[in-house]
Amino acid sequence: MERTAQTHPIPPVFAPDSRVLILGSFPSVKSREAAFFYAHPQNRFWRVLSAVLDEPLPLTVPEKTALLLRRGVALWDVVARCEIAGSSDASLARVEANDLAPILRAAPVRAIFCNGGAAYAYYRRLCRPLLGRDAIPLPSTSPANARCSLEELTAVWRAALLPFLA
Repeated sequence: MERTAQTHPIPPVFAPDSRVLILGSFPSVKSREAAFFYAHPQNRFWRVLSAVLDEPLPLTVPEKTALLLRRGVALWDVVARCEIAGSSDASLARVEANDLAPILRAAPVRAIFCNGGAAYAYYRRLCRPLLGRDAIPLPSTSPANARCSLEELTAVWRAALLPFLA
């Protein structure tokens, strides 16, 4: 599959009381089509987050947004512009980072988490030098991460997130 130039189409979700920031790499084809995060039905992000927060599984974009805002979670992606083949993080090239500073100025973010290795690698290379803040890598909720079961993902994410959301 050939790479195509893409610009991130989804604005960040955050509020003045967001305590954690979760960053993906770049939206999948399904997420770009839906104009919201983690729209691929096989991605486990919303199942993991709702289990971690002991909340009902949100199904619509308004429900997902409300869950994030109600529980102090900001959500965006590291990559603003890139060339990508489909949804493959491994194909990312000519990567430019999103400017995360406005979120960090507006909200008392206590911890930054990266959903998967690609998001973490791009954060470390492109964002950390500008922000001077470390991020914590978490196992990817992507269906490509077949190594982790839903239960394992939920346990790791719960242990990482909850201390910062209390």
